[in-house]
Amino acid sequence: MSDRYSNSEQLLERALKSIPLGSQTFSKSITQFPHGVSPYFARNAKGARLWDVDGNEYIDFINGLLSVSIGYADEAILKAVKQQIDSGVTFSLSHQLEVEVAEKLIDLVPCAEMVRFGKNGSDSTSAAIRLARAYTRKDVVLVCGYHGWQDWYIGSTTRNLGVPNVIRDLTLAFKYNDIASFDALIEQHKGKIAAVIMEPMNVEYPAPGFLEHIRRVTKDENIVMIFDETITGCRFANGGAQELFNVIPDLATFGKGIGNGFPLSAVMGKKEIMSLMEDIFYSGTFAGETSSLAAANVVLDKVKHDGVCDHLEKLGLELKKRVLELIAQHGLGDYLDCVGHPSWSFLIFKGCDGITPFEMKTLYMQEMFKVGILTFGSHNLSFAHTKEDIDTLLKFYEEFFILLAECLKSGQLSDRLECDVLVPLFKVR
Repeated sequence: MSDRYSNSEQLLERALKSIPLGSQTFSKSITQFPHGVSPYFARNAKGARLWDVDGNEYIDFINGLLSVSIGYADEAILKAVKQQIDSGVTFSLSHQLEVEVAEKLIDLVPCAEMVRFGKNGSDSTSAAIRLARAYTRKDVVLVCGYHGWQDWYIGSTTRNLGVPNVIRDLTLAFKYNDIASFDALIEQHKGKIAAVIMEPMNVEYPAPGFLEHIRRVTKDENIVMIFDETITGCRFANGGAQELFNVIPDLATFGKGIGNGFPLSAVMGKKEIMSLMEDIFYSGTFAGETSSLAAANVVLDKVKHDGVCDHLEKLGLELKKRVLELIAQHGLGDYLDCVGHPSWSFLIFKGCDGITPFEMKTLYMQEMFKVGILTFGSHNLSFAHTKEDIDTLLKFYEEFFILLAECLKSGQLSDRLECDVLVPLFKVR
């Protein structure tokens, strides 16, 4: 047992007896954090910082898997939530907050004419697919990106255990920025496709004309175009990637950017499609739960009036620029890259002869955790991050790049590892 993470590892051992993988969330589990060099349990967090159960302090670049977009324990958000809790959380009737937050989303998001809430991104993406199938009276779905744990999507991935073949056969994946792969599926399943659901951007920027081509084809073929903006919504721009790229889908799903860690998601879009919510069955006791709506009410005001997205972009542009400069300075351009939107960028490990990308990533996480940087390779920025946080991150990046260059020169990295190498289990992007 490690000294630095002893309490975390003891809790993990205990958790594994009662919780599969020891975590409620795949991305927070032992599959994603190398054992022996990682924290597993948080104690508290404030702003852009998190403390684990061993008292170690981190600048957090994971931020609740991008759900903490404003910052941990933001005072204005907590004040609104506490006031609402004093009045009640879940009621026997609907609450005014449901209307207020829906109206704010309609004001912000270009495609939004009506809104329904859920708790997780999977709730809203699944609702969007059911709406599309009801609207078009067709069954096949084309996907691009990650869209949650429900059968209709996860059956198209390698994590398809437990999903019947009859469901798996209805969902087909195409490659991002590959018009030919998209068009081939359109032709192969002509007249049968209900929806195209996609992340409008994740690692790569859309190639010129790519999103516009999908928009044209879906209109021509009576296919519902859905942007899964669970991450990009209220992050890439106030109204999401659809605003940034000026490509307006029929439906969109928002999630992580609207609750600052409180569980809330939303499906929204054209009234003629959303009105079918009156006929399909999409209903949850806690969809109108008011503590999360109270948080979103404040978050959406901050997004509209406080320059949240501008702040994320400004910091992220500086971060990407300086990371790429460091990579070039240390002669690591063949082995590393930094890509993605400034508010959600990725350090890419390419590997080389004798050293795999996952060996590089494992060493990276090991070294970053030691110095108080919580990351697994992405830069999930929040409104609470400062230039000083970026400077600190880059200081430790330079130290890691020097170490990595030494490993590459010697052709040996494994002797620097204090744990087993991460195993690639599930690639979603």
